[in-house]
Amino acid sequence: MLNYIFILFSNDMGIDLGTANTLVYVKNHSIVLREPSVVAIDRETRKVLAIGTEAKRMLGRTPSSIIAVRPLRNGVIADFEVTQEMIKYFIRRVHQRRSLLHPRIVIGIPSAITEVEKRAVQESAEQAGAREVYLIEEPMAAAIGAGMPISEPHANMIVDMGGGTTEVAVISLGDMVVSESINVAGDEMDVAILQHFKRKYNLLIGETTAEDVKVQIGSVYSLKEEKTLEVKGRDQATGLPKTVLVTSEEIRQALMEPVQLILDVIKTTLEETPPELSADLVDRGMVLAGGGSLLRGLPELIRQETELPVHLAEDPLTCVALGTGKFLEELDHMENPRSGFMPSAKSRQR
Repeated sequence: MLNYIFILFSNDMGIDLGTANTLVYVKNHSIVLREPSVVAIDRETRKVLAIGTEAKRMLGRTPSSIIAVRPLRNGVIADFEVTQEMIKYFIRRVHQRRSLLHPRIVIGIPSAITEVEKRAVQESAEQAGAREVYLIEEPMAAAIGAGMPISEPHANMIVDMGGGTTEVAVISLGDMVVSESINVAGDEMDVAILQHFKRKYNLLIGETTAEDVKVQIGSVYSLKEEKTLEVKGRDQATGLPKTVLVTSEEIRQALMEPVQLILDVIKTTLEETPPELSADLVDRGMVLAGGGSLLRGLPELIRQETELPVHLAEDPLTCVALGTGKFLEELDHMENPRSGFMPSAKSRQR
């Protein structure tokens, strides 16, 4: 009876705590919040001034007294206090007064983070008001959210490209057999574009502009119809505003270095996969998830490089959040659910 009351009045949630964006899944309601993982704070007092979409609009536009920061880097907490405030804000936004109890929370974490970093994530959620905190590795959550049959005795390969990390894993019988992680993903692509403008045009642009260029004309494979885009920034020599016209071909060249690193980690994972599971992948291939997988031509390039079928998840941006939600739904059916990290295969970080 007591357990039923807890279920009735609790507002449990799953969180994809990403470097670029945070998504929140609420039990029985699916995904209810999607906000940038950005916080604007007063430089002197450290007071939080804005969080999420409002704070992202301030990136590169704030006066000297205000800084807009991303408290997570490469999928892990870089600023504990600011992350805690961000999680509190998102929980309050979702929780409001619809529940009499503090929520149970499932959080997706990179597979290669340290025990110290795991504790930091868990403590942030607890300090933010969580009753219980469960951690699930992002590749596993992404595979669950993508609807892959991970409990079967067959290979299920997932490539999750977020903002700060790319996670690659082969899953069978409900656990990760092989996993690799690299701190190269969407953010590194933005940096590559930013550096391209510096080198070729002597033009300084911001992170937001670099991301816009990637979204609008970025690609890693020849397009049927190449694109052009006017980009505005500041001339390094004169200090004056300047506009240049760029093509999708040159942006493609700028992106090839980080993309090649991602291809290398995919190939390394394939090389470490046991032969029997490798045989499964010949027919089953892999599934791409995460915002980075939306880069034009990426499935085709990976297919060409690996000679395996490559499938894009139905909604790549929500896979991890949906996976945390599905895990949340199963908590009530587990005999002894415990707070803390959900163990799986050893993983390595590059």
